[in-house]
Amino acid sequence: MLLALIKTLRPRQWIKNLFVAVPLMYGQRLTDPSSLLITAGAVALFCLISGCVYILNDLVDVEKDRAHPKKRNRPIPSGKLPEVVARRFAVICVPVCLALGYWLQPLYAAALGGYFALNLAYSFKLKQIAYVDVLSIAAGFILRVLAGALALGIPASPWLLGCTGLLAMFLGFGKRAHELAGAEDPQKQRAALAAYNLTTLRIILYALGVATVGLYVAYTLSDHVLELFGTNRLAWTAVFGVVGIARFIFLSTTRREAESPTEEMLKDPLFMLNFVVWIALTAALLYGWI
Repeated sequence: MLLALIKTLRPRQWIKNLFVAVPLMYGQRLTDPSSLLITAGAVALFCLISGCVYILNDLVDVEKDRAHPKKRNRPIPSGKLPEVVARRFAVICVPVCLALGYWLQPLYAAALGGYFALNLAYSFKLKQIAYVDVLSIAAGFILRVLAGALALGIPASPWLLGCTGLLAMFLGFGKRAHELAGAEDPQKQRAALAAYNLTTLRIILYALGVATVGLYVAYTLSDHVLELFGTNRLAWTAVFGVVGIARFIFLSTTRREAESPTEEMLKDPLFMLNFVVWIALTAALLYGWI
């Protein structure tokens, strides 16, 4: 039953919560043990509370999922995780997470609560509205970065919040384009897909890709970066952003058989190598290791 509960919490989706740690790196706190512990706790609470949203979503959709060829094998529809156990876990876990978040930092708890409320709204209504669905996802990523900054008690950079929002919209619209291109019955797969147009989505995807890279380059060359880090060499990392954006567009437009382009990119050796090198170079430049 424990394994069924963990599976229902969707641990493979928790990688998104690493955005909570963005302020840790760019706030130059990566080598501070206290900040590392605070950020680890902040990320963990986001993982738990996002998992509770998945539980509530599965409870609401349990009858539909039992009629679905794939979703019926999930722990709750299949009966491996009793509904009453899942319900009690969510009812207990959410207030405990918010209380621990308040203990960590009251403003962080506010961001965590806002994230939970936004995800509930998304699960039960906003995901059915075209374009609003992706904007809601982007807002969730912005809240993650903001929460990470609040947990550490440091200012949230408007530049990083802007880059995060654009990147999240880019990934979100890329996923919608991928779903629409491969769906035989778009509305049956996702209600909002019926109102999307594939050509429009691809135009938006390319425009957001350019905008994301452009804003990131502007950030690396800004007086803000020069004042904080004493160098504009962070601009060197922009090439990895270009490669990552281009690779995601390739994966989302050519791998139609894949379940999701965001999951596909995490399995793609070229994308992951580019990402790891980008992180390593960024850290080296921010902390004066090179």
